[in-house]
Amino acid sequence: MNIYRHDRRTRTLLTLAGEIDLETVPLMRATFERCLRDGMRVIDVDLTPVTFCDCSGLNTFIEAFLHSTAAGGTLRLHYPPPMLAWMIDLSGCGFVLMGLPAVPGPAPLQGPLSAALIPRPVAGIEAVRQLAPAVSGGVL
Repeated sequence: MNIYRHDRRTRTLLTLAGEIDLETVPLMRATFERCLRDGMRVIDVDLTPVTFCDCSGLNTFIEAFLHSTAAGGTLRLHYPPPMLAWMIDLSGCGFVLMGLPAVPGPAPLQGPLSAALIPRPVAGIEAVRQLAPAVSGGVL
């Protein structure tokens, strides 16, 4: 995995390239933590070059979202690979990680992948906890 970081004031663009799995999530966690320590409050994550992402990657993105929110910031994922898009859809956390509406409406993205990213209607993070109570590390 390679991570490229481009900062502009309190905003950063992280481009992740390669595979996201149990071996690479520590690097991701360290990068997200470093961004927050450096005062970055808007973290955009470009996943275009990601070739694989397992559930440990999704868990790390949720954890990073929670940490950035606690620090008064935001974290958004852009262009997830199909497997990650499927996991985001299945878990119903697209409204958290991708800024998608929590209720059905017009899709903000275009193309065949956009339909897979629209989350099922849920009533906030509590509904996500009810849908997926056993997340590794208790992140939710």
